[in-house]
Amino acid sequence: MSWIKTLDRKAADGRLSAIYDRVAGKTGQIDNILAVHSLRPHTLEGHMALYKAVLHHYGNSLDKAYLETIGTWVSSLNKCAYCVEHHFAGLKRLLNDDARAAEIRDAIDAGIPERAFSGRELAGLRYAELLTRQPDKLTQMHAMALREAGFEDGEILEINQVTAYFAYANRTVLGLGVNPAGEALGLSPNTSDDPDNWSHD
Repeated sequence: MSWIKTLDRKAADGRLSAIYDRVAGKTGQIDNILAVHSLRPHTLEGHMALYKAVLHHYGNSLDKAYLETIGTWVSSLNKCAYCVEHHFAGLKRLLNDDARAAEIRDAIDAGIPERAFSGRELAGLRYAELLTRQPDKLTQMHAMALREAGFEDGEILEINQVTAYFAYANRTVLGLGVNPAGEALGLSPNTSDDPDNWSHD
């Protein structure tokens, strides 16, 4: 499951047990990326608060499927197979269109987003790519280009934050050897209306 010790639900008590109760879905599953925080429960709270805010919050205006696409793309760029599989499964569920999902997956796997995207969506993915690979190369011109592509400044912030979140999540996974052993893929706190609902279903 990971290279460091983790505590499962049976071993959890106090604060950790309470957090696990919040994130467990109907099956009781705790995703391994979350369980890896178990020795420091406060970091799990921070992770979940950020995750919920950037991907599953009523205050976001970009389509959730597009935000999941950015996350899958960034995870692929970072070679984080765990996050690619989890978030592509979630993306596929949101799309409810197997052909479109396959087109997107093929484009991501090939590293050629133009195969599945154009216009402003492609511009956002290219920004996410540069932020992931060469963040020091970004300038004000890149923000202006996103505006010209049709994004409002708040939407640019959403793209920035979901990209930054996945940099964090990917490095948590890759740096601690997290793998999907024993997990159902693609569960997430899909209730965007309640920021405090962390349940993964």
